[in-house]
Amino acid sequence: MPRPRELRQVAHRPTVWAFKPAGVPFRDLETLTLGLDELEALRLADREGLYHELAAEHMGISRVTFGRILAAARGKVAEALLDGKAIAIGEGPVRFAEADENACPVHGGPRRRGRACRCEEPEEQAAPSATTEAADGRSRR
Repeated sequence: MPRPRELRQVAHRPTVWAFKPAGVPFRDLETLTLGLDELEALRLADREGLYHELAAEHMGISRVTFGRILAAARGKVAEALLDGKAIAIGEGPVRFAEADENACPVHGGPRRRGRACRCEEPEEQAAPSATTEAADGRSRR
């Protein structure tokens, strides 16, 4: 008997539950179901640009499991785009994350080991000069 699935933590509730090619009625399309855990994996990896290890930590799963979920999600999206299929956002083994006052407003979830996120760099670091001097005196861009 297989192990029961662990609940994956999801921080984003979708506002749209289906996508389809334009000009074709939904009832005439073959539909693929994208689970909430797969949608969250796409959001964390592709939209937020997080590394798999950190994204897996956000979802409360292992890095390998995150990679499998992400690969399945990307496969479904590619199939829908290339073959003209509809995508329905389904449920899945998930739990929604509670709102955290210390969470990053861009990435959601806890900040890594007490450090600030990349999105909240101080002003002097966020806008470096266009040309910097290398240690040997050469200019770099």
